[in-house]
Amino acid sequence: MSHPTELSFKTLQFYATAPYPCSYLPDREARSQVAAPSHLIDSATYSSLVEQGFRRSGLFTYRPHCDACRACISIRVDTRRFQPNRTQRKVWNRHQDLQSRILPLHWEAEHFGLYQRYQAGRHPGAGMDEDSQAQYTQFLLTSRVDSRLVEFRAPTGQLLMVSMIDILASGLSSVYTFFDPDAAGSLGTYGVLWQIEQCKSMGLPWLYLGYWIDQSRKMAYKSQFKPYQILQHAVWAEPAQL
Repeated sequence: MSHPTELSFKTLQFYATAPYPCSYLPDREARSQVAAPSHLIDSATYSSLVEQGFRRSGLFTYRPHCDACRACISIRVDTRRFQPNRTQRKVWNRHQDLQSRILPLHWEAEHFGLYQRYQAGRHPGAGMDEDSQAQYTQFLLTSRVDSRLVEFRAPTGQLLMVSMIDILASGLSSVYTFFDPDAAGSLGTYGVLWQIEQCKSMGLPWLYLGYWIDQSRKMAYKSQFKPYQILQHAVWAEPAQL
């Protein structure tokens, strides 16, 4: 008898979207391959899809499927072998007083206020700085897989950062992180380091960081967490091994 996850995976359909403006590289068009129907994508199925380069935004599970561009490359950090560099050690030590709390996905006005400040401060004019409560909820708080929300607060109780993560069979998937745009000390880097440590504590070998785009300043930082593997030609391997 087939496992329910195997049946779900076999009944998925994959379709390509129409071209749309690329969010990362100017003057380029992008397309995505989408897995559907979304109600068949449970945690186990999604874990298998991530292994094949897929990612999710809310209930939308996709991977790049551009006609003439292969700039988006799936990347995952080898958490068992990860060694922070000097800058990362400084960032980690600087934020040791932050208090983290892992919670189910849920709406909080305080979180949404920080999200709006982050978008306005870090990504003005990108469209997401005008997201409504409904758009925020659909993007970050809607999931059919095993997802968590992580709060990071200063000792005073001030909310400084929020991360959304998915728990996979072989690791954690970093869905999205937003933080106080006025805070010092590279909170985004600390968020990734915290997720690496969380993987280690859970015995999970990989932290999936989504897509690495060398030509995009917003995405190129992901290669700073070494060692890492990238997915090319359906094979995960360190760049020197490809």
